[in-house]
Amino acid sequence: MRAVIQRVQQASVTIGGNIYTRIGAGLLILLGMEAADADEDIEWLSGKIARLRIFDDAEGVMNKSVMDINGEVLVVSQFTLHASTKKGNRPSYIKAARPESAIPLYEKFVTQISRDTGKAAATGEFGANMQIALINNGPVTLIIDTKNRD
Repeated sequence: MRAVIQRVQQASVTIGGNIYTRIGAGLLILLGMEAADADEDIEWLSGKIARLRIFDDAEGVMNKSVMDINGEVLVVSQFTLHASTKKGNRPSYIKAARPESAIPLYEKFVTQISRDTGKAAATGEFGANMQIALINNGPVTLIIDTKNRD
């Protein structure tokens, strides 16, 4: 499981020209699942993200988590995070989980991050053509892969 986490002032998902969801200050999580992912990946990644201290405290030091600031979370599925670009110019997505396994993983992650942060996470629509708008705060962008925990 691979996540791109962006600290945002706000973010939204538009589908078919209509705003599907939006959040204020918090985290935008772009989430890619691969076939080898399991429940332990979900639990580890969700806990890690919920506890990340990437929000400023009163002294301007990144010392607070999304929970500490009562921030919001938006989770958007993005299979392209598992693209391989080693050969040729057309990315291969062979490592990305197929929808039949990716959808349950995505839904479990959304449930887990909601539980870990104590607040319902907003989502995109799995498999939809989405336009994501965000104001990255910092900018702060992190990449976490559950296969590289060490």
